[in-house]
Amino acid sequence: MATTYHVSRSTTIAADPALVHRLVNDFHEWPTWSPWEDLDPHLERTYSGAEHGVGAHYAWTGNRKAGAGSMEITESTPERVSLVLRFLKPFRATNDVTFTVVPTANGTGTDVTWAMSGEQHGLMGVLGKVVSMDRLVGKDFEKGLARLRAVAEA
Repeated sequence: MATTYHVSRSTTIAADPALVHRLVNDFHEWPTWSPWEDLDPHLERTYSGAEHGVGAHYAWTGNRKAGAGSMEITESTPERVSLVLRFLKPFRATNDVTFTVVPTANGTGTDVTWAMSGEQHGLMGVLGKVVSMDRLVGKDFEKGLARLRAVAEA
């Protein structure tokens, strides 16, 4: 039995949308702001495909907390970066992730929304009925957006 989920967090960053987009659109920049970079100081990273944007691919393998998986950017416009996130360990899952990057209404910064959706199968599907994905990763998204803000505003 599968359960679907959607997790989303937003923030406003006092920086140009092009800069925020660059930080999200290039996996080489993720170590500066990703909330999961602290999980394993010996995390092994592999970059392949395009340097950034559509076709850029990033894979990692690490300790039990970091697990193993990969990401590939599937869409990149000035307002949106979409990617497929595949976890291999500690459990298998495929998720759709989107970053929406738009100028603030007053033009002084950037509104960013980080969203993830997918299905939970098997044990994760059962767990999802007890502990929501929002509760599991929502705080990580908040931490990541705060780090992204700090890097972009520096």
